[in-house]
Amino acid sequence: MKKRMSADAQTPSSPICPGNHSTDPLQAVWRLEERTGSRWLHLHKASEEAQKKIGGLSEALGREFASGDYSVIVFGSLARREFTPGSDVDWTLLVDGAASEDHWEVACRVREVVRSVVPKEPGREGTFGNLAFSHELLHQIGGSDDTNRNTTRRILLLLESLCCSSPEAYDRVIRGILKRYLTEDEAFFHWRSRHPVPRFLLNDFARFWWTMAVDFAYKRRSRQGEGAVIRNLKLRMSRKLIYASGLLACFRLAMDTEASGKLQESEKQPGNSQAGPRVEFFRGLLSMPPLAIVASHLNQHPHLDRAAQSIFGAYDRFLEALWDGRQRSQLEQMRESGRHANALYREVREATHKFRDGLIKVFFDESSGLAELTRMYGVF
Repeated sequence: MKKRMSADAQTPSSPICPGNHSTDPLQAVWRLEERTGSRWLHLHKASEEAQKKIGGLSEALGREFASGDYSVIVFGSLARREFTPGSDVDWTLLVDGAASEDHWEVACRVREVVRSVVPKEPGREGTFGNLAFSHELLHQIGGSDDTNRNTTRRILLLLESLCCSSPEAYDRVIRGILKRYLTEDEAFFHWRSRHPVPRFLLNDFARFWWTMAVDFAYKRRSRQGEGAVIRNLKLRMSRKLIYASGLLACFRLAMDTEASGKLQESEKQPGNSQAGPRVEFFRGLLSMPPLAIVASHLNQHPHLDRAAQSIFGAYDRFLEALWDGRQRSQLEQMRESGRHANALYREVREATHKFRDGLIKVFFDESSGLAELTRMYGVF
C-alpha cells in the first residue's frame, strides 16, 4: 500500500484533512492534465461556465436566503463543476430546523431566483426543485422508509453537492450523516478490520449506483424510450464517475497508512471525540468534485498515466457532446432503435467504453494496492 498523500489531498491547515480548498476545486485535474501532456478543452470550458453560474447563484441566493435553519443546495453538473449550456440546475432547500409554513414560500422564491440564472427546470421526478428535511436524510438510512428519492438526495449530498447560501444547515447535516455512517460501522470505528474501509458508507454508495442503473430501465419503459439515449450515456459517464469517486474516497485510508496513523493519533488527543477527526477527514475529501478525487488518486500513480488519459480524454469528449447544441439536441431526440446507425452516437459510445476501460485499469491495478481493495470490498 502507498504511504504518502499528494499535495492534491491536503489542506494547508490540517495534515489529515484532504479537502481541496484552493481557489480552483479542479486543481488536481489541471495538474494531471499538465503532467500527462494532455489538453481537455471542454473540461476547461465547462468548469469556467460552472464558476460563472455558481458565482451568480451564490450572489443572488446568499444575499436573500440567510438562515441557520436552512441552506440552498445545488447538485449535478453545476456541483461537479462541469456545467454546459444545455444543463439544468438541480437544487434543494435543505431544512434542518423546526418546521415552518414559511419554508414552502422560501422554496418558491428560491425557484424564481434559480430560474433567473438558469431557465431550464430540474427533472420531472421531483427529487430536486423543492424541499428536503434533515430528519429523513439522517435517520432513514436503509429500511422501507428510505425511498429512492431519499437515498438519492443523501448520497448526492455527500458526492456532488454545493451550498449557495448560508452553510450552517448544510454543514450540520453532512457531518451528521457521515457520523452515522462511520460510528455505526463497528469494525471501521474501532480500527478492527484489516483495512480501514468504511463499509457502511461504501455499501450505500454501491446501492445508489445499482439503484441508478435500475432506475434507468424503469424510466426507459415508463417514458417509452423518450430521452433514453442521452440518459444512458450519462449513466455510463457522469453517474459512473460519482460512484468511482465514492469508492476511491472509501479506500483512501486503506491506501494511505500515514494518514490513517495521523487520524488515530489525533483521536487520542484531549478534547477530540473519537469520531470527530474521521468525520472531518471524509468531510474534506468528499468536498472535492468527483473529477478532482479521481485525479488526486491518479496524480500519485504516474504508471497509470495512460489510464488517466483514457478516462479524462473520454470524459472531455462526453462534455463536448453536451456543450455543442447540435450534438446535444441530436442525442436528446434520438430513438434507441436507430442509434447504432448514427455516427455521433457511435463516437460518444466509444468514449464511454474508453472511460470504463480506464477505470477498470485503475481499480484493478495491483501496484497501487487498489486491486486488493476492489476485490475485497467492491466485488465481495
